[in-house]
Amino acid sequence: MTAFITRRVLVSIFILLGASFIMYILTTLAGDPLEDLRTAGGANTEILMAQRTSALMLDVPAPLRFFLWLGGAAKCLIPFGSSCDLGVNIAGQEVTELLSRAMGSTIQLVVVAVILAIIIGVTTGIASALRQHTPFDNGITFTSFLLYALPSFWVAILLKQFFALGYNDFLRDPVIPPLWIAVIAVISGFIWQALIAGSRRRRLTVFGGSAIASALVLAYMSLTSWFVRPGLGPVIIALGSIGIGLMIVGLTAGLRNRAAMLTSGIVVAITMVCYFSLQGLLDISSDATIGILAIITVAVGLAVGLLMRGPDMRLYMRIGALTAVLSSGLILVDRLMRSWPVYTSEVGGRPIATIGSETPGLNGDIWVHGVDSFTHLLLPTLTLMLISFASYTRYSRSGMLDVLNQDYVRTARAKGLPERVVILRHAFRNSLIPIVTLIASDFGTILGGSIIVEQVFSFSGMGALFQAGINSVDPNPVMGYFVVIAVMTIVFNFLADISYSALDPRVRIR
Repeated sequence: MTAFITRRVLVSIFILLGASFIMYILTTLAGDPLEDLRTAGGANTEILMAQRTSALMLDVPAPLRFFLWLGGAAKCLIPFGSSCDLGVNIAGQEVTELLSRAMGSTIQLVVVAVILAIIIGVTTGIASALRQHTPFDNGITFTSFLLYALPSFWVAILLKQFFALGYNDFLRDPVIPPLWIAVIAVISGFIWQALIAGSRRRRLTVFGGSAIASALVLAYMSLTSWFVRPGLGPVIIALGSIGIGLMIVGLTAGLRNRAAMLTSGIVVAITMVCYFSLQGLLDISSDATIGILAIITVAVGLAVGLLMRGPDMRLYMRIGALTAVLSSGLILVDRLMRSWPVYTSEVGGRPIATIGSETPGLNGDIWVHGVDSFTHLLLPTLTLMLISFASYTRYSRSGMLDVLNQDYVRTARAKGLPERVVILRHAFRNSLIPIVTLIASDFGTILGGSIIVEQVFSFSGMGALFQAGINSVDPNPVMGYFVVIAVMTIVFNFLADISYSALDPRVRIR
């Protein structure tokens, strides 16, 4: 294991050095960084050119300049040091300061998009594999191929035009016409009956029930102006928490496990007590308060599982912690939604943002700023998520279908194991191996692809820093961006190699 890690680290260092050198030379050969000053024709042109030449060391040959830059970049490896030096840009600003501000926005955007794409894409792909050759499977296959073929900038433009601008216009008079309620209800019923599958009678029952439920919910939201003053409320939170508990127990222990059901039920009851008792505290909360409450939530979930005792105590603790975290998440979502009217009034009645990463000069508490972050991240995150969703869906579907045809899966079914155990403990784990490989490569790809998305949404992240460096033939910002992308890609590929042995005992790291 130690030899493997050492070898991978050394190889990664040589790859990073070689790629950095090529990138630096190509950037310096892309044009003349003094061209804008030469064409300006000012009286002090020569002085400005001399100052820029001195600041960027343009009188030094490019290969030697790279090694001078590398010496400053190597200082970034010193732990807890403040000597990191990535040079200055063409305007004389420190690249480390620009990069630190840009990284926060881009990493937040990419991480959220990747996590959502993994969760939704893998879940949808597995469901599609289990419903092979059904209308649901055909619909997911068509949708994934369509999204895979669409360029990211086109998806971004479509979301801006039809989602953001359309929804902002809708909020002027948030009433859903009866025809649209009927159309959405029919589409919802079709999706649910395709997902549930079964006999024709069962599918018709599911179709009718889901269509009626969707129509009633939409009519209620339209009549009560829910889109202007949204919220979940205690009933929805209670039903949602119960649903979360049943889902977690059903996937991990089975609904016949009384101790697991009791663990989940106790956590749901505690969640509802906290909903009514913590409203005053949430109104005056800060980021630190939310962090402390999150730690307490996990601890309470683990403690409830610990009280069950028995040989499956660790399983009960996981059930308690997961139920507590997801159920408490509904409380936070409800509190954020109740800040929507305040935020809408602050931004002039058009809450879904189409440009920028934040609203300048916004007044409000952490909930208003939380809604602001959500509205600005919504469209860029959806764009990146939809593109990655297609890949994860196809890989997880094909991986699950391949695993389901293996002998050990047929043996598990022949032994009489429940289908839940066969799918989750036998098939799902082994189908994750190609997904791990995709995650390792996809993270770096999304980081690189975020340049286009950030440009469409005027998002001030690393993409804007990279583009400004390329346009002005300024290698230092370009190299700062490149080093972050390269290091993240190498790290994720390294973690993927380590994960193989955890997922499949037959894979050993030598």
